[in-house]
Amino acid sequence: MDEPSILDYLKAKLTPWRGPAPEIPVLEPDEQAEDREGFESGHQPEAVPREFTEPSTQSTPQPSRQSAPWPWQALLALCLALIAQLTLEPGPDRTWKIGFFLYLISFAFLIWAFWRSEWMKPSPRQGEAQSTEINTKPFVTRPVYFLLALPVTLIAFLTFGGNLFTTLNVFLWLLAIFLVMRAFWVPSSAGRSWWGRVRDFIDHPQWKLNISRWTLIVLAGLAVVVFFRAYRIDQVPPEMVSDHAEKLLDVWDVLQGQTRIFFPRNTGREAMQMYLTATIIRVFGTDYSFTSLKLGTVLAGLLTLPFIYLLGVELGNRRAGFLAMIFAGIAYWPNVISRVGLRFPLYPLFVAPALYFLVRGLRRGKVNDFILSGLALGIGLHGYTPIRVLPIVIVIAVGLYLLHRESVGNRRQVVKGLIVLTLVAMVLFLPLLRYSLEDPEMFAFRSFSRLGSLERPLPGPAWQIFFGNLWKAMIMFTWDNGEIWVHSVTHRPALDVVSAALFSLGIVLLLMRYLRKRQWFDLFLLLSVPLLMLPSVLSLAFPAENPSLNRAAGAIVPVFLILGIALDALLDVFEKKLEPRLGRVFAGGLVVVLLALSTFQNYDLVFNKYKSSYDLASWNTTEMGQVIHNFTSFMGDPDSAYVVAYPHWVDTRLVAINAGYPTKDYAIWSEAINDTLSNPQSKLFLVKLDDNDSIEALRQLYPQGVLQQYISEVAGRDFYMFFVPPRVET
Repeated sequence: MDEPSILDYLKAKLTPWRGPAPEIPVLEPDEQAEDREGFESGHQPEAVPREFTEPSTQSTPQPSRQSAPWPWQALLALCLALIAQLTLEPGPDRTWKIGFFLYLISFAFLIWAFWRSEWMKPSPRQGEAQSTEINTKPFVTRPVYFLLALPVTLIAFLTFGGNLFTTLNVFLWLLAIFLVMRAFWVPSSAGRSWWGRVRDFIDHPQWKLNISRWTLIVLAGLAVVVFFRAYRIDQVPPEMVSDHAEKLLDVWDVLQGQTRIFFPRNTGREAMQMYLTATIIRVFGTDYSFTSLKLGTVLAGLLTLPFIYLLGVELGNRRAGFLAMIFAGIAYWPNVISRVGLRFPLYPLFVAPALYFLVRGLRRGKVNDFILSGLALGIGLHGYTPIRVLPIVIVIAVGLYLLHRESVGNRRQVVKGLIVLTLVAMVLFLPLLRYSLEDPEMFAFRSFSRLGSLERPLPGPAWQIFFGNLWKAMIMFTWDNGEIWVHSVTHRPALDVVSAALFSLGIVLLLMRYLRKRQWFDLFLLLSVPLLMLPSVLSLAFPAENPSLNRAAGAIVPVFLILGIALDALLDVFEKKLEPRLGRVFAGGLVVVLLALSTFQNYDLVFNKYKSSYDLASWNTTEMGQVIHNFTSFMGDPDSAYVVAYPHWVDTRLVAINAGYPTKDYAIWSEAINDTLSNPQSKLFLVKLDDNDSIEALRQLYPQGVLQQYISEVAGRDFYMFFVPPRVET
């Protein structure tokens, strides 16, 4: 290969997206052969540093300690980052200055280690087009299926009027999805189909199960994750809030036959959680309860993790994927938003597979991956409103790929894949598309009430609020995750000390690696974090709601991938630089220590701090519901119980749900107490301790009544019970 000229160097600098600039040779011949990163034809490097190569199968002499010194720069960068993050934890003397200074020093040592090629392990999967076979095939693999899909899709669209799923329109919708996917799906050219292989496996008389050490590690990690996500699920969190009442009322409607596409109650919601919870109630008999909501959302959170693992494998290796999955599995942020029983985990649930199949499609050029990505996106749009930002993220990902050298020879196939992805997602979005045209105000209200002045005027210039929100969102991982107590321990970092430190180092690592190697997915991972947080950042009318762990939940996927890639690269430093056995032992011990520290802190955050703060912020509707349930069990009339309404007190619908009467509302205003005189049966009134006027009114109206204070398990949540015996007719 000819040495690069000055002109080649200047052209590369002016077009950085095409690859790194060739270095002007100034080193000695031996050093130059090792360090040069010139590219030939835009694909493989001519010379690869020793640290990037796979270990040779031939016997080679091990480097001496003099040639491979202890990688103290990398270790010091990690230690300083951990100390820096520890100083940012909540406390009486909390300040950002010390942590910021220590982080800067940590980043300096990281850059030093990177410059010495100690902390820069690249992805072993280079992003080449491997789609020569697919590129020769027509855009529509089966034109007949595509031609059939067009009228079926149109008819299905027309039948979705009235905001209702029916047997007919669901059948037509599923048929349209099948026809579109079948029209573009490329059958495997090697061996039997997956269904044939599954059938052979089932029919085989003997099954052999091989369990490797890696399998045991993954299974142990999954066991820890399941423990964190399912442990004390009935107690953490303990109480429902008003949003839960709205959800359960929607579920009641579903089970009574009102099969809506979009549920307009409480500013409107997509349908997925309602149907998922209704299915859980029918299958497991959990009734209209907090548990029914939690089971569905905990399952959604767990199903996200395998795709985080697969995406980590695709962008790094299986260890990077496992580290990303295990840290995400035990982390307080994704755990809490899964436990709270609202739609929040449906956002990362579909971001993870959509991005996984998208990255596979971009790297391999296979249209089937684009189809599966569109499938995940289309289904996800029926889940949680913030996922509407995902199409923008996908388009940006494709754009970044096309601007980089990895896409050479594969660009036409990628554009075709994006078209197929869009078609599949649009067909899956069909019911909501019809509803959005019928009632655009309701469909968009939840988003635009935060983005614009639909509900209240903006408290300042829009651009100022936006950049202020963006800054607050980006520092939530290490400083402050907001003030919404329902799904967070307020005003603390969104990540634990270990995770936040590794994530911060990972940001710098990916930035440095991108500047050196120009790999598109490094830049995409960095940009995807703020992009997936836009639903929180764009809360311009209510900036106090930002940062919001629920609306930023899609960022869980890239955040923990960055963490996993950074830690995997650090472990590789010790395995490559130290004597082989010592390196493996040290790397393994470091992972165990970091995971143990993260585990203990996340356990404390979820099961102690979050539980305590939630107890103090929520109202004890469970205890009130149990009191009314006991009363009706002995006295026999659920219509003779009342909760005297008081401003900023309990949601009386939740009291009814906990009592076992999901469609009742036990509220009665103080001025309406006189109306209860017509009821001759025994009566029970629950009254807030501060409501002296209602207590006085009850005593005057029912002098024979008995007043008793209920002592709650949570301090400050006591209430009065006023029992009225039945009227004796003379």
